[in-house]
Amino acid sequence: MNAAMLSRRISVAAGNEPADYVIKNGKIVDVFNGEIYEADVAIVDGYFAGIGFFHGKTIIDARGKYISPSFIDGHVHIESTMVCPAEFAKVQLLHGVTTVVTDPHEIANVTGITGIEFMLETTEGIPLDVYFMLPSCVPATSFEHAGANLESDDLRPFYQHPRVLGLAEVMNFPAVLNGDPSMLAKLTDAHLANKKIDGHAAGLTEEQLNVYTAAGIQTDHECTTAEEASARLRKGMYLMLREGTAAKDVRNLLPAVTSKNAHRCLFVTDDRHLDDILQEGSIDHNVRLSIKAGIPAETAIQMATLNAAECFGLKEIGAIAGGYKADFLLLTDLDDIIIDSVYKNGKLVVEKGELINYPESTLPNSVNELVDSIHFPILKESDLHIPLTGHAANIITIIPNSLLTIHDTAEVTLDEKGNFLPSTELDLLKLAVVERHHSTGQIGLGIVKGLGLTSGAIATTVSHDSHNLMIAGVNDPDMLMASQEIKNMQGGLVVVNDGKVIARLDLPIAGLMSTKSYEDVYTSLEELNAALLTIGASQHFNPFLTLAFLALPVIPELKLTVQGLFNVSSFQHIPVDVNETD
Repeated sequence: MNAAMLSRRISVAAGNEPADYVIKNGKIVDVFNGEIYEADVAIVDGYFAGIGFFHGKTIIDARGKYISPSFIDGHVHIESTMVCPAEFAKVQLLHGVTTVVTDPHEIANVTGITGIEFMLETTEGIPLDVYFMLPSCVPATSFEHAGANLESDDLRPFYQHPRVLGLAEVMNFPAVLNGDPSMLAKLTDAHLANKKIDGHAAGLTEEQLNVYTAAGIQTDHECTTAEEASARLRKGMYLMLREGTAAKDVRNLLPAVTSKNAHRCLFVTDDRHLDDILQEGSIDHNVRLSIKAGIPAETAIQMATLNAAECFGLKEIGAIAGGYKADFLLLTDLDDIIIDSVYKNGKLVVEKGELINYPESTLPNSVNELVDSIHFPILKESDLHIPLTGHAANIITIIPNSLLTIHDTAEVTLDEKGNFLPSTELDLLKLAVVERHHSTGQIGLGIVKGLGLTSGAIATTVSHDSHNLMIAGVNDPDMLMASQEIKNMQGGLVVVNDGKVIARLDLPIAGLMSTKSYEDVYTSLEELNAALLTIGASQHFNPFLTLAFLALPVIPELKLTVQGLFNVSSFQHIPVDVNETD
């Protein structure tokens, strides 16, 4: 913005000179008042100049369509789509999203500040506004084994970047509660820089939320029930309604949303796989779910636009009004959110489901610093043995489409040497987490129920948040082959059965992202999904993303780290063997 641009915008608003573009014959979605009305919309220099009756150099005939602000994702991890930012942007634009607030803590957990710098560099100049929240917990907890460690001194310089909005999801509640000096330094820096602070309040009671709000933590995306959602709203927090791939919470949270508090609610995807975005949508999917559940369309769109912008202090986006960026959608249907076209900064970027004039992009040379990140010794069968003194074991039970797990105990089968023997009849499989950053040889072993595999093994280097190698399987030989294939690929996802690799996806960038187009990655994901069906995986949830969160020791109840089973409630490791003591 300069004086000449401002002067021109005022002149257009006053009707003294023609606008660059004028949208006519459209129905404006007014997210301020929750109304629909008809008027012209004037655009100049990529901004809305005014609403009323205008003349312009170019007329955009809306032909009775709805003119809506484009959508904003208030919390997303780009790395979870497994494509690079330029490819991620293409997919988001196709679904009406022109702004995202991202937390690069996935790549930061592998490569530290190098990863953050890479994400900032590769999001510069693309036709998607990408704002950043700095990773607050790298590693997630003090006992985690990530590829990097970020302290306040590492993060502080990034606050000078114009697209850095604050400190990302604070997930180490004990560190906040106990006044850990490292955490206090990060929180203090964010306050001193007048930045936002996101929360991660999984499993916290309403009383414990006081600790977060006292620390200036303003949002939470980890609610799974309407009761939890109401508690966050009562504490003055913004409620982020998440619909990801593993965590699908929107329907459960909507009963907490009312006409009185909807302005404090916004939509996020958090971790959403590429295939789910292409098949169902991004934030547009959240909006559809909400409308079908009874939320008025105008309210749902407000939650997807203005509310997210206000939450993060983004004053120039989120509405159709003078002075706002001309980021908007033409919708043919308001209930089903059928997107006819997408405009970014007043320019057409998507029409009838096709990208328009998307700029060519290449990966910067800095990508070379992010490859060759898979380092672990070659595994042998004895590395996967779980010896038990009896048949009773602590096990992780999966809750489909949730990041939460259940801490169960079960009677398990043992081999002749007293080692755990997986059982497809009981759906009790072997689970391993292998440290892959520094070749320490550390391996955490556990038992998981609910994956449903009847043969073979699956493995991934996408395992939140430290992104060590995760393997689950019915037998040791297939698990070992899966680990070796991951090593050969230098990161990715793989399905193995009967000693053969039947599907794979290479993710050479930090073991998290592909260098290929989103179309090619989607094809590989479809092959993986088909392969999963051949080994009995459930069709009701995504096994790979579910597996990825079984290593995250900040979400209840029981998880697995390279040090073994971790009880999130007591915040300590426990043995697999029920008969053992710590």
